[in-house]
Amino acid sequence: MTQIARVRTTELPQSRSLRSGGRCYSASTAFYEEQMAKAEARKTNAGDRVPADIWESRLRLQTTVRLRWFAVIGQTLAVMAVAFGMRFPMPIGYCLAIIACSAWLNVFLRMRYSSRHRLDTGLATALLIYDTLQLASLLYLTGGIANPFSILLVAPVTVSASTLPPRNTVLIGAVAFACAALLVNFYLPLPWDPEFPMAGPLSIPPIYSLGILAAIASCLIFMALYTSRLSKESRQMSAALAATEMVLAHEQKLHALDGLAAAAAHELGTPLATIVLVTKEMVRDVPKDSPYREDIELLNSQALRCRELLKKLTQSPEEQDPLHSTLTVGQLLEEATEPYRTGKVTIVIDAGPSMLQSGQLAGNTEPVGERRPGVIHGLGNIIENAVDFARERVEITARWTDRDISIVVADDGIGFKPEILETIGEPYVTTRQASKAGSRSAAGDQPAPPAAHAGGLGLGFFIAKTLLERSGATVSFGNRTGGGTGAVVSVAWPRRAFEASEGTWPAPRPAPNPPSPTANR
Repeated sequence: MTQIARVRTTELPQSRSLRSGGRCYSASTAFYEEQMAKAEARKTNAGDRVPADIWESRLRLQTTVRLRWFAVIGQTLAVMAVAFGMRFPMPIGYCLAIIACSAWLNVFLRMRYSSRHRLDTGLATALLIYDTLQLASLLYLTGGIANPFSILLVAPVTVSASTLPPRNTVLIGAVAFACAALLVNFYLPLPWDPEFPMAGPLSIPPIYSLGILAAIASCLIFMALYTSRLSKESRQMSAALAATEMVLAHEQKLHALDGLAAAAAHELGTPLATIVLVTKEMVRDVPKDSPYREDIELLNSQALRCRELLKKLTQSPEEQDPLHSTLTVGQLLEEATEPYRTGKVTIVIDAGPSMLQSGQLAGNTEPVGERRPGVIHGLGNIIENAVDFARERVEITARWTDRDISIVVADDGIGFKPEILETIGEPYVTTRQASKAGSRSAAGDQPAPPAAHAGGLGLGFFIAKTLLERSGATVSFGNRTGGGTGAVVSVAWPRRAFEASEGTWPAPRPAPNPPSPTANR
């Protein structure tokens, strides 16, 4: 089937402020990633004056104090119920003394620190280890690992997994497992009914105790891994959304300059009108042969010009030039591509209507949409990534019908690794590696360009995908098939979601006549 193609080669008229909008997005993203990278470097730098664990702690004092109060109340109720409700023999005095230690610790912490104090990692780890040892002490007095409440040894590890670094969680988990292992052999008898028809205290078979130990160990590992993963994903998503909001806020600041310019134009209008009026009177009063007349006329003409410029600044959006408020698919691709035409990689844009099997065009008129800086930036991020990893050529193909619009960006690089295809577009899934080889996260060993050597935070595709999906687009990632290598990114819109309102359209341009099958693209 013959492809209908139109290769854009001419420079499109654009306002300077609108042209720079997409670049400002890229600058904001780069700035955010640079600051995040510096923060990570500060954390891991051993010579930093601020310890790394202070930066990594996310456990508030109020949280740990409240959890400990819940534990104190629960432990007290359980001891009272067994000792006075069931009347089982047990060392209630020692049990209450151990529980009182936790209560006094809470009182001390509330007196020493404010409720909004965020614990550093060392103190938080110490407090969770204390909670583990305190619970193990109660279990030692009340039957050891056979006590049904021995499963609560998992609780401090779960709290650590969600708020502390992995190495601290491993330490607390090791302490919890060691306590559980000791409780298999070292414990006081389990409180039991003295009238139960059995000689001596309740005896638990050793194999059953080992089974309980294995169950606790399994819970420790599962809860630690699961909670840590959930916490990490939540933090990454929050940081990535913050990056997106930062980029959008930067663009909103640029739009706010339009209002500032309009306000300035309004304020300057009155003095300019006075200058025009005075210069007119001076031109009328000064003789024609005066040496000052030419200068006065020049001053008057320049004042009139300034007034016309200020009048343009105060135009409402409905009065703006449609060429600057809307753009076609081809113009959109040209504007998104223009910053990356460095000459090292050839970028070919092929835009045209889709052709049906019958040979007829599926859509004669080229879609015209509103100028959306977010869409321009999203496509720019995808094109930039393709240019970075392409060997020689990046092909951008746009096709449209009466119902939908699709844009495909394909490079001739090494493509994506199959194992990351399902996660591309999620935050902190990067196609750049901070290795000396600097290879893309894809099969193959072609060195990545210098831009990729520094590594990335994996926010480029996430921000691009988020911005494009906000415009109603669907974004998908893949690799070339049927010969050749390279990454392929597809962006598709319903046509009604892409197109601008009819009142702001420039005159639609019909599609070109189909070239002959032998014509070069």
